[in-house]
Amino acid sequence: MDRREVIKLLALGSALPALPPDAFALFVGLHQSLASTPRLKILNAHQDATVTAMAELILPQTDTPGAKTARVNEFIDLIVADWYSEDERSFFLSGLANLDARSQSLFSKNFVDTSATQQSDILRALGDEMAEESTALRTAPRGDRGTDPEPDGNFYFIFRSLALTGYFTSEIGFRQQLHEETIPGHFDGCVPLATLAPGKYS
Repeated sequence: MDRREVIKLLALGSALPALPPDAFALFVGLHQSLASTPRLKILNAHQDATVTAMAELILPQTDTPGAKTARVNEFIDLIVADWYSEDERSFFLSGLANLDARSQSLFSKNFVDTSATQQSDILRALGDEMAEESTALRTAPRGDRGTDPEPDGNFYFIFRSLALTGYFTSEIGFRQQLHEETIPGHFDGCVPLATLAPGKYS
């Protein structure tokens, strides 16, 4: 699977069941390749803290682990470092910087230094802008649309897709949130009928 195909598939993060099996296996393998001790490849400490805070807001810990526990920040760091082109990497890092600029303008603090409510307000505004851009593209006259957009035109869209893909292809996200097995489990061929759902096999 080539790099460009992988990047496009990451845009399916909000529709994970649509991922082909080889892509899903690739992303699971990337999680498994993460070092046992966290080690960043491209993000600095501040950028990593920003990515971690954003991802946790999108996928917070509730009765199941959130994005931080699933190491989504490290998954994103790996994708940006090893799979993005120079332009894509620059766009992503600029998006993080612009997030801080927006936060400074609103609250005179970097994103990670604002309150959880303020952070949520910023992400909600980014989500609204993303939706407006999508609506404008869909409703524009045919001659104004040009070609279909690449999945790298909106920073929040990129980030959200990365976070969702990173979470649901992690061991934690896949098993505890989707209640599935990363690889098929053992087959219980001799389970007593009494333990099965009543009437299911009668």
